[in-house]
Amino acid sequence: MNLKTSFLPIFLFCLTILDSVSAQEICFKGFFKPNSTYDLNRGLIVSSLASNVTTHNGYFNSSIGQDPNRIFVMAMCIPGTKPETCSDCIKGASDGLLQSCLNQTEAYTWPDCCMVRYSNISFSGSLVMEPSETLYNTGDIEDTDANLTMFDKIWEELMLRTITAASLSSNESFGKKYFAAEVASLTAFRTIYAMMQCTPDVSSGDCEFCLKQSVGDYESCCRRKQGGAVIRPSCFIRWDLYPYAGAFENVTLPPPPPPPLSLTPPVSDRAKTTDKDGKSISTGVISAIGVPTVAILVLLVVGFVVCRRRKSYQTVEVQAGDEITTTHSLQFSFKTIEAATDKFSETNMIGRGGFGEVYMGTLSTGTEVAVKRLSKTSGQGAQEFKNEAVLVTKLQHRNLVRLLGFFLEGEEKILVYEFVPNKSLDYFLFDPAKQGELDWKKRYNIIGGIARGILYLHQDSRLTIIHRDLKASNILLDANMNPKIADFGMARIFGVDQSQANTGRIVGTCGYMSPEYAMRGHFSMKSDVYSFGILILEIISGKKNRSFYHIDDSGGNLVTHAWRLWRNGSPLELVDPTIGESYQSNEATRCIHIALLCIQEDPVNRPLLPAIIVMLTSSTTTLPVPRAPGFGLSRGDLDPDDLKSTQSTSRSILDSTNDATITELDPR
Repeated sequence: MNLKTSFLPIFLFCLTILDSVSAQEICFKGFFKPNSTYDLNRGLIVSSLASNVTTHNGYFNSSIGQDPNRIFVMAMCIPGTKPETCSDCIKGASDGLLQSCLNQTEAYTWPDCCMVRYSNISFSGSLVMEPSETLYNTGDIEDTDANLTMFDKIWEELMLRTITAASLSSNESFGKKYFAAEVASLTAFRTIYAMMQCTPDVSSGDCEFCLKQSVGDYESCCRRKQGGAVIRPSCFIRWDLYPYAGAFENVTLPPPPPPPLSLTPPVSDRAKTTDKDGKSISTGVISAIGVPTVAILVLLVVGFVVCRRRKSYQTVEVQAGDEITTTHSLQFSFKTIEAATDKFSETNMIGRGGFGEVYMGTLSTGTEVAVKRLSKTSGQGAQEFKNEAVLVTKLQHRNLVRLLGFFLEGEEKILVYEFVPNKSLDYFLFDPAKQGELDWKKRYNIIGGIARGILYLHQDSRLTIIHRDLKASNILLDANMNPKIADFGMARIFGVDQSQANTGRIVGTCGYMSPEYAMRGHFSMKSDVYSFGILILEIISGKKNRSFYHIDDSGGNLVTHAWRLWRNGSPLELVDPTIGESYQSNEATRCIHIALLCIQEDPVNRPLLPAIIVMLTSSTTTLPVPRAPGFGLSRGDLDPDDLKSTQSTSRSILDSTNDATITELDPR
C-alpha cells in the first residue's frame, strides 16, 4: 500500500475544509423592511447569481428594480475555477448573505475562490475600501521555522510581487481579471502561498492601492502570524503556509517538494525491531499496524486543527469610540520624524496654520510625507488629535487624504500624512495668477471627487462621519489634480440610527456653515451638504463666499449673488471668466442648480449624497426647483460678544494661510 497515495484524499479534504476560514458575511449601512419590494428584489437577484456567474465566464454585474427599491449586484470567481466549483461557491456565498444580513441594504462576502456583493446604490467602477475585515491565525511564526529576519524579507518580497502581478494582470474572458497567485520558498520544507484579487471594474492603479493598503493593514495588526486575510469590497488578499482554493495548481515556480514521509524505521533500526519473544517483525506487519493507526491519528489531528483554526482566525474591526492606543502600530518615533524633516527645517516648511506647522519630509524608505506638527499652545487638544488620528486611520478612499502614522508624547502631537503635491484647492481657486490652471474639466472632476469623498464619509464607510469643516482649504489636490478631503479634527461619528446631533460648541468656518448649525448648533449629514453646496459655487465662480463682493449686490455674498442670477435666468454669469468658453454650459448650469439645492434654508429640502451623485452623473435626471437658499452667516452677522474666533483647525495639510473658524458660539 502506497502511504502517500492513501493519504491524498484526506489531505484534499483538509484543504477543502480549511478553505472556508476567510469567508465572512459583512452586513452594513441602512435597513429595509422584511418582505418589502427591496427585500423581494434582493432575494430574486441574489438567488440567481450562481447560474448567472457561470454563464457569464465567471463574472456578473447587474441590477434589478426601480429606485428606491433598486438593487445592484456583483459576483465573480477566481480565474480558472471549474464551473461547478464556481457555482457552488457563489451559491454558498449568496445563501450566507441572505441568512446573515437579514435586513441590511448593503453586504458582501469574499470566500477564497469567489465574491458576492449587493447594494442599494451603484458601486460599479468605484474603489470601495470599507468596511474591511482583517483575519489572522493566532499561531505565530516560530523561530525554528525560519530566521525571522529572513522570513520578513521573503514575505515582503512575495507580497510586492503578488501585488504587481495582480494589479497589472488582464484577461480577455471578462476584461480585467486583477488576480495573482504566487509562492515563495521559506525553507526546504516550508512554502508561503499568497493570493490576491481585485474586482474587475476598478482601475489598475486603484487595484494596486487597495492591495497595498490591505497588506499594510495586515502587517500593522498581525505581523508574523501563521497566515491571514484582508477582505474589502474592492479587493482581497490571503496568504498561508499551505495551498488553498485550488489557486496554485499552475504556478510556474512551484515550491520545492518536502522530503517523503517515512513511517518505517531505517534499515539499521529494523534489524533491532523484535517482538517479545525476540523474533524480528516483518516490514509488512509494521505497515499493517502503522498505516491504520496513523490514518486515525491524522483524522483526529485534522479535526482538532480545523476546530482550532476556525476559532483562531480572529477578526480585527474598528468600532466608534476607539482610543488612539488601538492604532499603536502606526506610531512613528520622534527620531524618525526628525530625520524625515531635517529636524523640522524651515526650508521644509510648506504650511503654517493656527494649530501649528506643516513640513514636507522623506522617510528612509523614500516615501514623501507631509508632517503636521501641532503647536503646544494650539486650540486642538488631545481629544481633537485623537479624533483626527483615529478617524483618518479608519478611512480609506481615493478622495480622502491618507494618514500614515502619528507621534504622541506629552505635549508633542504630530500627524504624518501622505504627501499631496498640489497643495489645497484654495491655493489655485482664489489666486488670479493660478485660476487659469483649473479649466472646466478639472473643476468638474474636483466637484465629483469631493462628492464621492463625502458619500464615503456619510454612507460607504463603516462609520457615519460628519466632517463639520468642509471648505476649499481642506480639499487637497494630488499630482493629477484629483481632490482629497483633509482635516478631520472636528469630525463627529454618528451611531447606526443617528441622523443628527446638537452641540453648544460650534466649530467650522464662517461662510460654509449651514444656518441651523451656526444658529442652533444642529448638525447632520445635511450640514455637510450645505458646505458642499458653497464649495460648488466657489469652484465655479473662483470667488470666496465669505469675502465676495459684486458691484450690483448691496451687501450680500456669493450665495445671494448666485440666487439673484438664477432668478434672473442668467446663471452662467457666475462662471469664472478665466475658464473661457471651453466649459460645457449644460454641466455648469446643472452644477449651479445642484449647489442651490444643497444650500436650501430647510435641511429637509437638501438632497443627500447618493442623490447628488446621480444628479452629477446623469444628465437625464430631473432636478427639483430650488427655493430661496439659506444665506448662511458672515462675520458681520454675528454679535462680537458671542464670537470667539481662532485659527482653522489645521487649515489644510499644505496650506499656509489662515481662515477664521468659529470654535465656540452659544446657539441662539
